[in-house]
Amino acid sequence: MSAPVPTGLAPGAVLGILGGGQLARMMALAAADLGIRCHVLAPEGDNPAFDVAARHIVAEYEDEAALATFAEGVDAVTYEFENVPAATAAFLSQRKPLHPGARALAVTQDRLSEKRFVSELGLDVAPFRAVDSLGDLEAAVAEIGCPAILKTRRFGYDGKGQVKIAPGSDLAEAYDAIGRFPAILEGFVPFVREVSVVAARGLDGAFAAFDVCENEHRDHILAFTRIPANLTETASKAAIEAAHRIGEALGYVGVFAVELFVLEEAGTERIVVNEIAPRVHNSGHWTSEGAQTSQFHQHVRAVCGFPLGSAERRGRVEMENLIGEAALRWQALLAEPGAHLHLYGKREARPGRKMGHVTRVTPERP
Repeated sequence: MSAPVPTGLAPGAVLGILGGGQLARMMALAAADLGIRCHVLAPEGDNPAFDVAARHIVAEYEDEAALATFAEGVDAVTYEFENVPAATAAFLSQRKPLHPGARALAVTQDRLSEKRFVSELGLDVAPFRAVDSLGDLEAAVAEIGCPAILKTRRFGYDGKGQVKIAPGSDLAEAYDAIGRFPAILEGFVPFVREVSVVAARGLDGAFAAFDVCENEHRDHILAFTRIPANLTETASKAAIEAAHRIGEALGYVGVFAVELFVLEEAGTERIVVNEIAPRVHNSGHWTSEGAQTSQFHQHVRAVCGFPLGSAERRGRVEMENLIGEAALRWQALLAEPGAHLHLYGKREARPGRKMGHVTRVTPERP
């Protein structure tokens, strides 16, 4: 079976989304604004996207019968998370246009492949080595030094699947802590702040990046995003150019994020690429009210072949993640002048669980 030729859709089309979480939910809400209906496929569980989608299927991502039914009912497919099984992506891409494509998934699902890909583009990354055994880990630590971070090559987010290696650390214990899975050791980067670029690339190759945003993490989870980032114009341009080059090299279609470290060296700022997220991103939630086009509308535009919208911001913006019981402040947030509350419809507020976000936009005077 030959892969379908990518073509633009029109209002009235059906967009398939793999995954039923908050990103899929916000994607489906944005799609509805553009006259696009969404059909969501996700395994059994708490799937807030089901509440707002036109249709949904409860099935595992490996269930080919369910995938075939899903593909028959949509005009194109996208996804809300990067760990879509490769076989699932291949199965669907033979039936309907899949954006972002299988190559973007393959590169970004594996931290080692991702680091090699970014490095080969001539962009700066942290020192890294592949780790497939305890001996590899010992050799990598001897070469890179400490402190360093040992990460599983696949899966893991919000600090999961990784452990810090400090001088004197028991390496066997650290390797056991990540389940002795194939891993990567990354050298410590003495960054002064963490930033990200959320950008979109259209079906026609058009590129639009939102302003660089600065991110504050707590307990390995994004707590606040602030725009504009405290960054020189030169460093900001370098960050956006890095995203542009990554998008072009992947032949990417849709919204993606590039997480970066900012280093200060001899009075100048240097950008180091940390990770690529091939999807709409938590640090882009500020765009809901803070930009002319939200990242969710932009993603739907891109994967449907519509013209990209303006990425211009509407002022100074702060996005606060509502983690766990922080969402119980909903009444106070609704009463707060200028605050825009987004709740994800999840049934249970657990520690570390993203329950919603709130944006605050302060217009800038001319």
